[in-house]
Amino acid sequence: MSESLSVTPERDGIIRRVSIRFGGSKPKELERFLKFAVVGTIGAAIDLGLTNLLMHFVFHVREGDNALVMLAAGIGFVVAVCSNFIWNRYWTYPESRSRAIIVQLAQFFVVNVFGLVIREIVLAVLTTPLTALVKRAAGGSMASDLQAQIGANLAIMVALVIVMLWNFFVNRYWTYNDVQ
Repeated sequence: MSESLSVTPERDGIIRRVSIRFGGSKPKELERFLKFAVVGTIGAAIDLGLTNLLMHFVFHVREGDNALVMLAAGIGFVVAVCSNFIWNRYWTYPESRSRAIIVQLAQFFVVNVFGLVIREIVLAVLTTPLTALVKRAAGGSMASDLQAQIGANLAIMVALVIVMLWNFFVNRYWTYNDVQ
């Protein structure tokens, strides 16, 4: 399975070279963080892509449909977490195999459930004000449904950054604490 998830040596080499150059006394930690960020970027693409497909084609989100935004975002988040676990287990932390995969998956899932709670709070707090900001910036030049989706996406992006930092540090020191 790990062979099918391999990243080209060239890309892996770029990350390693950047880590050695800028990682100070802990280049391996910077390398892990950068790989985690790449995995997170893939997860964000999955998350945002699926969330937007659900908002547009399944739930038909309209202005004020924050509950539907949160549901679509929750589904996108769960699918992205599954992808991220696989990539992190086999690429970011390949030396972390002292625990059974089911144990690591459970730990990763628990961390991400807390991340989902953080994310949903951020969405609940920021979606409406960011939609209002988009409305003001657009000045009536775009449909209110599009404004609502843009506002929701801005809130999701803020949440992604916050949750990525949470996930990295908690997973590094709990889920993958068996690596040096």
